[in-house]
Amino acid sequence: MRTKIACVFIGFGVLLMVTPVSTHHAFSAEFDIDKPLNLTGKLVKWEMINPHSWFHIDIEGDDGTTVTWQIEGGSPNELIRNGVTKNTLDIGIELTIEGYHAKDGTPKGVGRNFLLADGERLFLGGSAPPAVPAAR
Repeated sequence: MRTKIACVFIGFGVLLMVTPVSTHHAFSAEFDIDKPLNLTGKLVKWEMINPHSWFHIDIEGDDGTTVTWQIEGGSPNELIRNGVTKNTLDIGIELTIEGYHAKDGTPKGVGRNFLLADGERLFLGGSAPPAVPAAR
């Protein structure tokens, strides 16, 4: 009887120790390494939410129309460790995004770096590969 009770408690303990497994997309599932992205625009919204931060950037096209791009960055914790906080970037600041386009063709991408007007480069972390290859 003691053995059965011990097995039940051990089994229950093992179930409690199991952490939930959540799916997470890889870079190549959503973004295209063959489509580097280099856009300059104004920051209109910044969401520091897990598992990724989202930067909404207004980009003015050659025809004068404005398109709001969604740029995925690393997690809020990763950004803070890299020195990027809510106090680093003000809404309305002009910046250049270095990263990669989404595969689905929408105005969405993953950012590798932000380049500010003063030349400062901010690393965004996340799923983007370490360097932006030359455009093909």
